[in-house]
Order: sequence, then C-alpha cells, then structure tokens
Amino acid sequence: MTTETPLTTETPRFRLGFLTHVQGRGDDVARTYRDAQELFVAADELGFDVGWVAQHHVPLGGGGLSSPWTFLAHAAAKTTRIRLGTAITILPLEDPVRLAEDVAAVDALSGGRVEIGVGSGSSDVEYAAFGKDIARKRELTSENLEVLRQALANEEVRAPGFRIQPAAADFTDRIWQGVFSGQGARYAAAGGSNLLLNRAAYGFDAPTDEVQRPWADAFLATWDQPRRPRVGLSRFVFPAKDKETALREIGDDVHRAALRFAENGAFPRGLDRDEALRRFHSFYGPPEEIVAALGQEKVLPVATDLITQFNPAVPGHDAAIRALELIATEVAPALGWKPAAESGPAGV
Repeated sequence: MTTETPLTTETPRFRLGFLTHVQGRGDDVARTYRDAQELFVAADELGFDVGWVAQHHVPLGGGGLSSPWTFLAHAAAKTTRIRLGTAITILPLEDPVRLAEDVAAVDALSGGRVEIGVGSGSSDVEYAAFGKDIARKRELTSENLEVLRQALANEEVRAPGFRIQPAAADFTDRIWQGVFSGQGARYAAAGGSNLLLNRAAYGFDAPTDEVQRPWADAFLATWDQPRRPRVGLSRFVFPAKDKETALREIGDDVHRAALRFAENGAFPRGLDRDEALRRFHSFYGPPEEIVAALGQEKVLPVATDLITQFNPAVPGHDAAIRALELIATEVAPALGWKPAAESGPAGV
C-alpha cells in the first residue's frame, strides 16, 4: 500500500471534490454566501463528486462560515447528486449529540449525500469564545468523536433510551478526520475514520507532499477495517489560460495569507510571493501544466479523493466558476477521473 506508482489515465477512478471556505471581498455577506452556493450548483452540474465547506467561527483570514450544516442544508435543496461534506467541523466546539442531529437531518434532506469531516481547530480565540480549553483540544476531539459515532450509529447516548432524531443512515464509511502528523494519521486509522490531509503542511521547509506522504503511508499501514480506506487530499488548484492570468486572481491573496501565517510561526517571516505559493503547495496556470505537476505529486497516487480548493485566494466569482470548469473538463480527466454519470454513483 505504500509503493509509489506513476499517475496515468489507467489510475483507478478517484472522487473529485472542491472545498470552499466561503470567503468574499467587502461586507456583502449575503452575496458571499449566494456565490458559494452557486459554486455547489456549478460543481453539481459539472459532475464533481463531493462539495466540501470549512468551518470558521473567527475568520482570521481563513473563511467566513460558522454554521456549515445550515449552509449544506441549503446546498442540498439546490443540487441533485453532489455529496455534501465538512472539511472540517471543529468538533471540540460542538455538542456531539446536537451535531449528530444536524448531520442526520441534512443527510435525510439530501437523500443520503452527507460526508462529515472533523478536526480540532487551532484558534485560541474560538476556543475562548466557546469556553473550551485549547490545551485539551485533542482530548476533547477524541471524547466528542466517540459520542458522535455512537449517536450516528443510532445507539443510546447520554440518557437511557435516548437516540437521535431523525435516525441516521449508515455512516460507517462517511466520517473523516483532519490530521497534521503521522501520529494523527495512525489514530484516525485505528478509529476507522477516513483521512483528510490539508492543502499545506505548516512548520516544515520540505514540500508539502514530501511531508504528508509518510502520514498517508502510516494511515494505510495502520488501517485494519474490512472496508477500503479513504484518503482525501486537499490541494490548491487554480487553472487559467496562462500563469499571468492565474496570478492576477490569486497571487496577492496567497502572499498576504502566507505573511499572516508567518506571524504565528507556521511559515518563515519575509516570504516573497513565489515562496508563498510554494509553501501553499499551489498548482496554478494552464491546465496542461497543472496536470504535469500533479503527475509528480507524491500523495495523489494513494488518494481516493482529490479535494481542490482556491483558499487562501479569493478569486472573483466568474473566475472561480471558470476554474471549476477547467478542473472538471481538463485537469481531472487527464488524471484519470470521469464524471459520475460516466462511471457510476458519486459515492462509489
């Protein structure tokens, strides 16, 4: 399971996803949310398998969506087949029973299209606002995940005879954990969670894929469930007609984000734009160049899900839609992906 293989058109089909942090420019939050919903509609029409959102209670340059399950319920009503997930829900800041109820409700409304990714988060401000001790974030994540699993398995939770309503469908293969280490990857596998890998590895000088490949290998080596292990690989992918066009949409945003990340030690200080793009492991420019670069990506050969995103850039809405089109029609097919209509249900 750990042997690297070249990525060709013969590679078994992976699921194609996109992730939005629901960001916009200016103060028109309603428009930002409407635009993000339209990304789901466009992705649904283009054949993307999964649409993901990231939860942020405090933007901090990351995103603007504090209530992902409300957002996904609305997306469920506007789409027909794309699966709907979080990458991630900040689990220590949630009541896991209430979260399970929301997840089950959105799953019922969407016809069984939900995936739930969870993680610990990292914001001191968010933890303080919710009265939680960030020093206990791993412990809180483990405790809440155990309760969430029980609730979504329709087991009694917290009180004799109490089970969530609506009753949940089978979530055995639909719970994901975001991790930032080999130890975290092994923990996710031991608990039977699918693996979510971020678009960048923070605190490392080596390229992100070189850092994360051992994490993926550790996950696969630890996995002992009877079902297929899933590895969700998030990557910054922004195709355009040429690099200059792409950089006009993303370059300054990525540079500013890298400088913000440097303030808390995630990146070195004083990065120029090119180094910022490298640190975010960015794939941008003409589709054929992105395909060639992704062909050298060290984690993608073992990924079951490629999750494309534009964050930390905030491209214009039209540019974002065009980028989704190019991902679905030129980039992903060249890597072996086919739309669900051509190769079976999105969940397969």
